[in-house]
Amino acid sequence: MLLTFFTELRAAKVPVSLREYLTLLEALDRDLADQRVEDFYYLSRTALVKDERNLDKFDRVFGQVFKGIESLGEAVDPQAIPEEWLRKLAEKYLTEEERKELQALGWDKLFETLKQRLAEQKGRHQGGSKWIGTAGTSPFGAYGYNPEGIRIGQDGNRNFRAVKVWDQRTFKDLDDAEELGSRNMRLALRRLRRFARTGAAEELDLDGTIRETAKAGYLDLRLRPERRNAVEVLLFLDVGGSMDWHVGLAEELFSAARSEFKHFEHFYFHNCLYESVWTENRRRHTERTPLLDVIRTYPSDYRVVFVGDASMSPYEIAVPGGSVEHWNEEAGQVWLGRVLDHFPKAVWLNPVPEAHWAYTQSIAMIRQIVSGRMFPLTLEGIDEAMRALVR
Repeated sequence: MLLTFFTELRAAKVPVSLREYLTLLEALDRDLADQRVEDFYYLSRTALVKDERNLDKFDRVFGQVFKGIESLGEAVDPQAIPEEWLRKLAEKYLTEEERKELQALGWDKLFETLKQRLAEQKGRHQGGSKWIGTAGTSPFGAYGYNPEGIRIGQDGNRNFRAVKVWDQRTFKDLDDAEELGSRNMRLALRRLRRFARTGAAEELDLDGTIRETAKAGYLDLRLRPERRNAVEVLLFLDVGGSMDWHVGLAEELFSAARSEFKHFEHFYFHNCLYESVWTENRRRHTERTPLLDVIRTYPSDYRVVFVGDASMSPYEIAVPGGSVEHWNEEAGQVWLGRVLDHFPKAVWLNPVPEAHWAYTQSIAMIRQIVSGRMFPLTLEGIDEAMRALVR
């Protein structure tokens, strides 16, 4: 039941850590609650609640979990702490004041310091501010906090602050069978149309058939190529990380574009364009496409649409080696520039609300690189983007 109590507090957004849970168990082991639920209430509140704003949440969870229990013996059933918790141990929770005291090292100093730590460190470390470990304020490791760091051995994002990720990451393809929430998204894409009749003559040409039949005096069927949207589109989709919050919107756009354009190709990237992209996320580490091959394969009359939140470390755009996942020889802005030089008709659709763009430095940088052609991923934004592509 104590494990249930702990998980319910976390579910209610009370920021309790495993370290505090272990402190509570230690207090119970020393009989500080005197076996009464009332005493246990005050003991657990003292051990687990750090901010009075969470007292009401704590009371609601406590009443729900321990309802009808009179003695602590009825509640406590010895259980092993889950192995996953012991691996993570305590996640680091800091106040805003404590966060402001932590200073970013800067790109060059960060990697110089990492090399030094790798050479010096001999064992596992937890909770500190220097070594590669867990749950501390060091720039290197997992489940802690630092304004800029290298994430090592953590199963997912927590603070979106890492400038490098020292793990293999897997993302999922977007689903092109996703049903659209609104037909309007597809209608907005239809502004990007240039019809032409190309391909095999498979469609009945009624006017031509009538005309030729009248001339010949017998039925003379005429066929013509189907009239299709001749616009050619390249879609570059940012996947993983902070884009996980926007998967629904991205899938709707992907589905709409796939059905709307006959000449349509898509590629995935993460955060910023670099020397290669991929078409299947499950094979992204083994089957990549060099970006130069994309530039050489598709002619410059293709329209290019980038979809991404443009929210990343500025190093990922401006610095060689700045990619969060690998060491890129050339900066992301160089590769973006090459694509934009070859495909002059290009726009960037951003799922982050436009009112928030000014608060993220990387969004301003990407917006400048695409010459201001960044639009919100809304119906109005898509409509404006399509207008920009047909000018």
